Amino acid sequence: MRAELIDGKAIAATIRGEIARDVAALTARGVVPGLAVVLVGDDAASATYVGAKEKASVEAGMKGGTIRLPASTSQQELLALVERLNGDPAVHGILVQMPLPKHIDPDTVIRHIRPDKDVDGFHPENVGKLLIGHTDGFVSCTPAGVIELLVRSGVDTRGAEAVIIGRSNIVGKPMAALLVQGRAGGDATVTVCHSRTKDLAAHTRRADILIAAIGRAEMITGDMIKPGAVVIDVGMNSVPDATKAKGSRLCGDVHFASAVEVASKITPVPGGVGPMTIAMLLRNTVRAAERTLG
Repeated sequence: MRAELIDGKAIAATIRGEIARDVAALTARGVVPGLAVVLVGDDAASATYVGAKEKASVEAGMKGGTIRLPASTSQQELLALVERLNGDPAVHGILVQMPLPKHIDPDTVIRHIRPDKDVDGFHPENVGKLLIGHTDGFVSCTPAGVIELLVRSGVDTRGAEAVIIGRSNIVGKPMAALLVQGRAGGDATVTVCHSRTKDLAAHTRRADILIAAIGRAEMITGDMIKPGAVVIDVGMNSVPDATKAKGSRLCGDVHFASAVEVASKITPVPGGVGPMTIAMLLRNTVRAAERTLG
């Protein structure tokens, strides 16, 4: 039996409808949520992501503005801009698009964003709140989106064996922290695998919930998946494909054709986790705006 598809586009659309409702309620009270996205340089992929974020925020009724800076922008110039945004009451959320030019230290920039405007959830204060189980911080958008996919798809995480492949600060680590929390979408027993893990397949084959976030195209094959497991593919890779007009296609970290024959539920790529990331960014921005009302 083929796995049921977890439709991230449909779930994200539902959440964005909820967000639009909340934005309308805030606007009626005199607060229009504002998201400022900063793009430094001309990275094509970053420009695409930023455009999608701006479009989504405007569609939700928010103020969505993108500040585009040349690649030659100095670190001090960028930090000065962040400080101005920190002090702007019309800006409730700040996102500095990664990656940055090599002469700019991303950690320094992240630390300069006020934690209450860090809607990307990367500031150490927000990361710390996540780890100790506080709910008043902001959670990194992709892991938060994965939890929403699981909960809204009826996946019971309580007591489940969850295996995460990848230990990045953006996905792997916060994903693990969310799955062990004692609330909805949590209470799982979590294993984090990475490039130094011995016998990766031995870990993945016992996972009730398998989350792949390693950035290696189609690395996880069907024979590495426990029958009936829920598979969440966070990967987004471009691989050569002569049958496509562009000469390439997008795929995940999971070999979909073989995995779909083994899993009970699976996210496609594209159309799975990706749309959820933007939805969670908008939700974080609305939460930031709500807090200004006291």
